[in-house]
Amino acid sequence: MAEFLDRSFRQEFSVGASLKGKTLEELTVLLDSWGEKPFRAKQIYNGLYANRYESWEQFTTLGKDLRQRLQDSTSLTKLNVVKHLKSVDGTQKFTFESVLGSGKEFESVWIPSGDGGRKTICISSQVGCTLNCKFCATAKLPYQGNLKASEIVDQVLQVESIVGDKATNIVFMGMGEPMHNYFNVMRAANILHDPEAIGLGAKRITISTSGVVNGIRRFIERKEPYNLAISLNHPDPIGRKEIMDIEEKFSLSELIEAAKDFTKVLKRRITFEYVMIPGVNMGEEDAKKLVRIARKMDCKINVIPLNTEFFGWRRPSSEEVEEFLRRLEPAGVPILNRRSPGKDINGACGMLASKS
Repeated sequence: MAEFLDRSFRQEFSVGASLKGKTLEELTVLLDSWGEKPFRAKQIYNGLYANRYESWEQFTTLGKDLRQRLQDSTSLTKLNVVKHLKSVDGTQKFTFESVLGSGKEFESVWIPSGDGGRKTICISSQVGCTLNCKFCATAKLPYQGNLKASEIVDQVLQVESIVGDKATNIVFMGMGEPMHNYFNVMRAANILHDPEAIGLGAKRITISTSGVVNGIRRFIERKEPYNLAISLNHPDPIGRKEIMDIEEKFSLSELIEAAKDFTKVLKRRITFEYVMIPGVNMGEEDAKKLVRIARKMDCKINVIPLNTEFFGWRRPSSEEVEEFLRRLEPAGVPILNRRSPGKDINGACGMLASKS
């Protein structure tokens, strides 16, 4: 099977890249090229993800010679923790640096629910972002590239190791646009989902997009099992274009059609994320248009009070939020106010990469 190793895969192993982020199939191909049996690949796969081993000495089911070859040819490097902040509400934010020490930094957030039953890790898929959503701090950073699957998976492994607990949910809602790093994101999600690896249920993993329609179409065609969330933020194309430049490439009408197809083809509910900005997208007419969109498909709406202060915008008052929620009631769909855990450490929605 060694002939099926693609060029990038060979190059990665030629420089001793980390095995984290590798699938069972890839490990099987590698071990086969070394003359090893397939079950060895599964032992390594389980050790990496299920057992969370961090040194080759821990892989006691492998022979000494194989462990030495793995140590000489590959690595188990992990992300460098540059900063670790803790909020008064239990949220924790982690700033990581690429394993190559390139100076590229990205962030992840540990978000426990008030009762401790739900423990979510919000992870990044890119360093910076290619898009310019005006309410988002990440958009102010220069785009420095996609994260590898190994770096995406290792965010979860490192956060869980440091906090001493396991996540119940993973959301790809950190820095970057997941659909612009589609295959690394899905490879990482598959490892997070695989019962032989991290073992999270598909319904506990959410991929978020600002509205990359061709990525959503690919998601539907490949019948990805994960939840999908769309960062909508305005129900009118003109208003949406003012705050999200992606509207210039993928129109709101295209996006809504793709969302409808998601619910029709995959038979699953889609989530609309809506950052509430007073004077921008919380008016009575905005609410009516959002209701009309929601009625067209099986969806739910997560509303999020604005957390940044760009362009003179401000966070809505509790009274303004309640009024907006009341106006959305005719939609007849589940509506959740996500509030803003971790705001004091710049770990809330839209704040990643803000200075602390």
